[in-house]
Formats: sequence, structure tokens, C-alpha cells
Amino acid sequence: MGSSNKPHGGDWKQRIFRWMDDNRGFIVVVVVLPLSLVFGLFMKLRHWLIRKFVSAPEKHDERVRAVQSQVMRWNKQPATERKLMCTARPNWQSLSTTFFRKDQCHQISLPLYDILELHENRMTVVVEPMVSVGEVTAFLVPRGYTLAVCLEVAEATLGGLAMGVGMTTFSHKVGLYQESIVAYEVVLADGSVVRATRDNQYSDLYHTLPWSHGTLAFLVSLELQVIKIKSHLKLEYIPVRGQHQYCQMIRELCGALDGTTSTPDYLEATIYSKDEAVIMVGNFCDVPQTEKHKINRLTQWHKQWFYKHAEGYLRTGRGFEYVPLEDYLLRHNRSIFWVVETMIPFGNHPLFRWLLGWLLPPKIAFLKYTTTPGVRAMTFTKQVFQDIVLPMNRLEDQINKSEELFDLYPILVYPCRIYDHGQHRGQLRPPRKDQLVPGTNYGMFNDLGVYGVPRPVLEKKRFDAVVAMREMERFTADLGGYPFLYADTFMTREEFEQMFDLTAYEKARQKYNAVDAFPHLHDKIKPEIDVIEVGKQYVEPL
Repeated sequence: MGSSNKPHGGDWKQRIFRWMDDNRGFIVVVVVLPLSLVFGLFMKLRHWLIRKFVSAPEKHDERVRAVQSQVMRWNKQPATERKLMCTARPNWQSLSTTFFRKDQCHQISLPLYDILELHENRMTVVVEPMVSVGEVTAFLVPRGYTLAVCLEVAEATLGGLAMGVGMTTFSHKVGLYQESIVAYEVVLADGSVVRATRDNQYSDLYHTLPWSHGTLAFLVSLELQVIKIKSHLKLEYIPVRGQHQYCQMIRELCGALDGTTSTPDYLEATIYSKDEAVIMVGNFCDVPQTEKHKINRLTQWHKQWFYKHAEGYLRTGRGFEYVPLEDYLLRHNRSIFWVVETMIPFGNHPLFRWLLGWLLPPKIAFLKYTTTPGVRAMTFTKQVFQDIVLPMNRLEDQINKSEELFDLYPILVYPCRIYDHGQHRGQLRPPRKDQLVPGTNYGMFNDLGVYGVPRPVLEKKRFDAVVAMREMERFTADLGGYPFLYADTFMTREEFEQMFDLTAYEKARQKYNAVDAFPHLHDKIKPEIDVIEVGKQYVEPL
């Protein structure tokens, strides 16, 4: 084994960058966590002031007109001088691992942060795009509702999920986040405002806005489906040994084998090794008075990280507890699933949790803000952050391929419906015939969440991230799946267009004058650095 080929710099800036790279955990604890606390307090104060002094429904139209004015001013520029448009939101505030070159675009400000209205008769909530998962959860749960598809990361914005993608442990009932969207309100490239629904004259836009990542129009509001809830879930932990056994149990529980199967309200699995998994089944309930002692507030700062708590059932055997719904919805928030462990290896130690656990999670915005070029390269050369949509009938193959390429655990599995909306209706192709659940118009897929440091990296062995990720992308394409596009993509433009169906998307770009107004989808989501070239520099030589 030789030393890394990572380039070294001699000037003081490069020395500082190298020190930051080598002391990432220290920076997270002494810089990012305190800044996250201050930022969180500031945002709480801001939202209190808005709720106290601003009438959101009355101000929304005014804010939309301000967006329109910006777009119209862009239209008045000579065509030869116009830059492509994008939002003015800084890259470091998004959850994407990439840093799109916004400095090369004409940036449009979208100060749209408010929850507008809850329609209890229609079972929907109307929000502006910058409302976060944490904010809408805090708003809905006390009123007896939650989003039909509610991500576990509190910082994620509802607009970002709408233009990208999201799924959760209710998705085996309703599908991807886009299926829960009733309507999009957008500002088009010409400055006009339209409302796109499944059935109106803008239905083509409705089906192509998901997975478009802001390359068709500016989103100014969303109407989202909500569901009625009870205050608690009865959450059952089922430890299973044997790969076929746990894969088959997941398929049975989510209804992948029979569309008439009764399914639990929430369903997920965490796979701790090829042969061990814990399946979690949650159902709305009222807690019996005699079992109040079994209530577990999972999100309390001193509690064990959720994935570690679940892992304990591999030792103790099958069990259950009652979890307040808001705690369940944000159960992975403190540790960002298990990503925080790669930043703060001692973060789940009881002493750290009791003394500093209240500072978690580190704000993803600040993590990105402190990302140096070396850390940026490390995010795909030394670590994996991927969510991949794959067919449930090939679950064993997914796990085996992940182990072959990355050999890291835990792995996350969320079952999810993928609907057949017909040919060329959006960026996702209809499920293949062998993937359809009998008697339905959907296939049962799943999110395979692979996060962390591959074993070869931990063992300081040769690891070629580019080769591994391109092989995973080929595997995903062969199975008819799709990677979430928030993470680094290694596909060429041609490979990207073979995986995704861009027929309707390209027509929408033409029809709504987006071609010369917004970046193309592939240009928007591709890494801002040459991942192939940088990847070569960070491979440990034999």
C-alpha cells in the first residue's frame, strides 16, 4: 500500500483546507453544532414573528407577484445577454451533495416560507415551497393530521422534495411524494402563474415537475395530501435472521405479493448485515392506560440513536412500544439516519448524548457551508450517500450488489408504490409487467438507502468510487430503477436519458419556453466537478 495520491498544497490556504479535512469531527462539534443551535433559534424566532405579525394568505399573492416581476425583468433583457435562471437560494442551504454553479445563472429570489391553509374538508394543506418538514409536522400533528409522505429529516423543504423526490414509511400505501401532491402553483418562464393538477389543462406540467429539479418553472406553492392520525403508533420491532426470510417478510407486509393484502400504517426495515434485519411495523393507536409506561419519546436528546435502538432487538427479540407520532416521523433526525456517526464517531456514546445530544442534529446547511474541496471530493470517493428506487421483487439482488460494491451496513429499506401512469407521462417509466402487483396499476419498489463509509475505505484498502458507483448505476438501469438525484450522478448524458424517460419533459420544456430560460435537468444535477478525474486522484494505489 502506498500513500494517497491526493494532491497536497503548499500555501497557507491549502494547509488550512487540509487541517479542516483532517479534523472534520472537531469542526462539527465546536463549530457546526453551536452554529446550528444559533441558526435554529433564529429560525424559530423568525417564524414566531411571522405567525404573530404576518397574515400568510394575504401576503402570498403579493410575494408571487414579486417573483413574477423578477422573471419579467429577465424577459426584457436582450436575448443575447440573458443567463439561464435559477433560484437565489444558496447551495449550502439545500440537501443535495452537489454545488450547482448558480453564479453562472440569473438568480431569482423566492422568499416563500409560510404555511398558507389547512383544508380539512379536502384533506390537504397548502404551503409555500420553503416550508420545512419539521415546520409542517409541528403545524399538522397537534391538529390531528400529518403529510401522507413525510420525510424524516426536519430540514428538508417541501418544495425541494416536490421538484426532486421523496418517500417514507407510508409510501407502500400512497407511493412517492409526487403522488401526494394535489396541485402545483408555478411561475413560468414568461412570468405567468399557472396551477397544475392531474386533470386540468396543465396536466403535462403536473406530471413532469417531479424529478425536474427546478428546470421547468419556479414553484411558488403546493397543495399536499394529509392523512388523519392518532397521537401514537404501536411500533413493533421484528428481528429476522436469514436474507430470504426478511426479504420475503417485507414483501408480504407491504402487499407486494397481493394487492388485496391489508398493510400496516407504517413499514420499514433496517438491514444490519446480509443475514440480519429488523423490520418495523407501526399502526395508529390509543395507548391503553395500563401500558403508558411503554411510551418512548424517541427524539429526546439523551435517547439512543434510533437505528441503534432498533438494532438492540436483534439481541432481545421481538418487542413493541408506543411512540408519539411526531417522535416517530422525526426518529432519524438527530443522527440523520446514521450519517452523523461518520462525522462524530462518539456521538452515540451515553456521555456525549447526555451532555451535548441536545445540539444534534448538525444543520446540513452548515455542514455544506464548511465543506472544503477535499471534503467535497471525499463525499463520493470515501463515502456513499445514495437513495435508489429499485423493484421489490429483486430485493435480495439489491442487497447483494450493495455488499459487493460497498460492503457497508446498515442499509435502509422503505417499500414504495410506483404507479403506471401510462407511457411518457413523466420522468419515470411505467413498471415492467413482472414488477406489477397482481390486480393493481402499480409495482412495489423500495428505497435502498446506502449511507456511510465503505468497508474497503475503513480498512484502508483500494477503493475506486467511480467504478463502484457506475456499476451500481448500470445495475439500477438493468432492473428498471432510479437513483435519487440529490446525490452525485456518474452517468453520461446518454446513459441518463436511457434510464429516465425525458420524452414528456422535453416537450414541456418546449411548450412552456423553458429551453432558453432554465438549465437542462442533466446539467442541473450533474456534479459540478469532474468526478471521473477527481476519483482517479483519490484511489489508493495497489
